[in-house]
Amino acid sequence: MPVESTDTIPRLIMHNCEKWGARTAMCMKKFGIWQRYSWGTYYQTVKDFSLGLISLGLRRGDIVCIIGDNEPEWFWGEFAVQSAGGIPTGVFVDAIPSEVKYVASHADARFAIVNDQEQTDKFLEIKDELPLLQKVIYWDPKGLKNYDDPMLISFDEVIELGREYENTHPGAFEENVAKGKGDDIAFVYYTSGTTGLPKGAILTHKALITTARGFVDRYPLNENDDLISNFPAAWVGDSYFATIPHILTGARLNFPEEPETLAEDTREVGPNFVIYGPRQWEGLVSEIQVKIMDAHPIKRFFYNLLLPVGHKIADIKFQNKTPNLFWRALHGIAYLLLFRPLKDRLGLSQVRFAVTGSSVLSLDTFRLIHAIGIELRQNYASTEAGFISSHGKGEIKFESVGRPALGTEVRITSEGELLVRSDCMFREYHKDVAKTATTLIEGWCHTRDAVNIDDEGHLLFLDRLEHMGELSSGVKYAPQYIEGRLRFSPYIKDAMVVGGKDKTFVSAIVNMDFTMVGKWAERHKLPYTTFVDLSQKDEVADLIQKDLLRVNSYLPAPARVKKFVLLHKEFDPDEAELTRTRKLRREFMEHRYKDLIETIHSNGASVTVQAPVTYRDGRKGVVSTTIKVREVKEVKG
Repeated sequence: MPVESTDTIPRLIMHNCEKWGARTAMCMKKFGIWQRYSWGTYYQTVKDFSLGLISLGLRRGDIVCIIGDNEPEWFWGEFAVQSAGGIPTGVFVDAIPSEVKYVASHADARFAIVNDQEQTDKFLEIKDELPLLQKVIYWDPKGLKNYDDPMLISFDEVIELGREYENTHPGAFEENVAKGKGDDIAFVYYTSGTTGLPKGAILTHKALITTARGFVDRYPLNENDDLISNFPAAWVGDSYFATIPHILTGARLNFPEEPETLAEDTREVGPNFVIYGPRQWEGLVSEIQVKIMDAHPIKRFFYNLLLPVGHKIADIKFQNKTPNLFWRALHGIAYLLLFRPLKDRLGLSQVRFAVTGSSVLSLDTFRLIHAIGIELRQNYASTEAGFISSHGKGEIKFESVGRPALGTEVRITSEGELLVRSDCMFREYHKDVAKTATTLIEGWCHTRDAVNIDDEGHLLFLDRLEHMGELSSGVKYAPQYIEGRLRFSPYIKDAMVVGGKDKTFVSAIVNMDFTMVGKWAERHKLPYTTFVDLSQKDEVADLIQKDLLRVNSYLPAPARVKKFVLLHKEFDPDEAELTRTRKLRREFMEHRYKDLIETIHSNGASVTVQAPVTYRDGRKGVVSTTIKVREVKEVKG
């Protein structure tokens, strides 16, 4: 595919129509039946709708708002606007009228393309506050029969206008597409606005296509593959990881009937590639565990018998080794009896590539997905910087977000911030010169993310810069990242990382997992009596130190944990140390264990701690014990 002739999204669609005209491009489930749309129908709809918009007065450079569920009309509308030289911008489907008004007003939108009565009502409610808005175009007419507002017009009516315009202006569509350039604006993506008002990030055709090409380079798709459209269409991730890869490769894009039927429809499609957020993957794992608990005892027996085989194979592959004949044969049996039917139940029987992103996925979930035979990889991308990194085949490290993508340069500043430079980057923020100037500096995109690079070139995402801690030396450290990685250990139940501007190094207060460490002690013939006794054993400290060294290896030297203590008791929500969702109440804990923390950071060897304890029967008591302060001894060489 010659790059110079397909440097815009409309030109790619035109190319696909010529190449695969009768081949299925999209499928949408309606009333329980999958409707198929060929590349020829796809292209013709985009063409007619684009000309219809022009006949209504759309000019090159005009912005059009689109809001609705993921359905073919959403994307045909988007590509039609681009074909006419206009600029689409998406609004999240659950946005309230005031949020819709902000985007439409800030973008100076002249047209709106909406899904149904609910989205139409939002625009009708705010139309008097949007003086530039000319038309609201809806594609689902249900409930709108008696609406007589002159601003409203149906999707089908616009298509009819386009066909009439083609009769009087033959070749107009092709001329418009030919005028487009890769550096033209393709879309304005509004951020979620979690730290203020939403910002409109302007992305060009070149940026979107280059990002998707880098993604397809890591995940080779083709015209025989099926994708599921499950990300909000207004979010840039949909373009990066679904829509544009679908256009680049010809892979079929499938739309579930309703968001609630996603799991069932995914199973019917059997996609070859899926991308879910961590919560979705963890939800799948929870679903497996719940169903196994309710399953017949024989099924439960085989699950518990065969799952360790999957874990063994996954661990061997994590080490980039090949299983021997015995394990391959055992895995073949486990696959037939357990993993294949399990993958089918999840709708993932045909998956070649599976991706997660956006936040840390627990090791247990990561390993289980791999154990059942799904090669789950981590992705890292942003609206402003594009596709940054991803795991490649045979180089999966759960603690990293992979190596930089094709054509992406990365740099880490002295403050630990990741800078990115590539052709995937956004152009600017709409109507925000000041914010653009602080994000794009001398050709580099400042991500505001704290990242490290390991010896193998993998990026290790730590946290957002504003969430980082800071030592007296000015060195930044990532408390939540360190705590999260420590919790990956089977021997560590919880941990609290301690630092601050009055501290010279990072330390950790660690809760051992009494059950797992107790089993380890029994296997190693280490006698103990109570939790307190076991927690202060030197052998247990050496065991925990191995995990601290593992986590330290991911961190820059000044931000590594230098000292730690093994606490004599578990963190307890009944004592207000944790929230009910088991999140640390950091300020409370730092005050409660103030003497312990001061001892750690003042070169003390031990401290006697007295802590009130509330028992399950309501009685209160005091636990008193001497806790040893231990240094993390780095392994030389």
